[in-house]
Amino acid sequence: MVNRWRPATVVVMALLLAAAVYFLLPVVWVLVAATKSTADLFGTFGLWSPHPQLGANLGRLFGDGLFGRWILNSFLYAGAGALAATVLSAGAGYAMAKFPFRGREALFNLVLAGVLVPSTVLALPTYLIFSQAGLTGSFWSVLLPSVVSPFGVYLARIHANAAIPDALLESARLDGAGEYRIFFSIGLKIMSPALVTIFLFQFIGIWNNYFLPLVMLSDQNLYPVTLGLALWNSQTFRNPAYFELTVTGAAVSALLLVITMASLQRFWRAGLTAGSVKG
Repeated sequence: MVNRWRPATVVVMALLLAAAVYFLLPVVWVLVAATKSTADLFGTFGLWSPHPQLGANLGRLFGDGLFGRWILNSFLYAGAGALAATVLSAGAGYAMAKFPFRGREALFNLVLAGVLVPSTVLALPTYLIFSQAGLTGSFWSVLLPSVVSPFGVYLARIHANAAIPDALLESARLDGAGEYRIFFSIGLKIMSPALVTIFLFQFIGIWNNYFLPLVMLSDQNLYPVTLGLALWNSQTFRNPAYFELTVTGAAVSALLLVITMASLQRFWRAGLTAGSVKG
């Protein structure tokens, strides 16, 4: 018990508690604010709701169906984009890890350079390319740029190098398995912890992406929830009722992300190769 409360332990616990408060306080505030009227938003303490009206706020939020469409759009952009990016990253990372070929390291260094380029820098060139192809203002103008993830390729290669033994692949080849079968039946299963990580990073990145849909889309029915909430927020000076909609929509969006991440936690597992290769 004495060792448990050493000064170093107390300092670490205090820092962790401060970090938890720092990160959780905005979430708690937006959840409480989602239960308030516009008058209570500006007339009461931020973490206290004297007259909760969450049901009424949610009714107005989903009343005309526009917010529900934005949520579905975000799930479609983020889900399809993250899934495609994960599959492409898995294939590229596995190939770079397990198949030596001329220029492999140069190509990998180019991928690493892509990790360092902010997505906002690529938005305008991407818009010009899609404009030439006549795809701006469409669903594809947001989805297609999201299926490429340099970070995903990097992480997939690192994990494939560390987790997939060459002896296991050679054993599968000796048993007559082809490369595609080895990749889909062995490689993907062993790489699943990294693939879930790639999927989550890409899903959250696409979900929170604001600038690319802003540049590409003009039809409100195609907006993701981030762009839709920004549109409502810009209208609050004309109609204060949009404060309720914006805050409640932000709370719903945050909760959906939390639920999505929590539901994928069970796929985060390690040690899939334990015992697969004898020492």
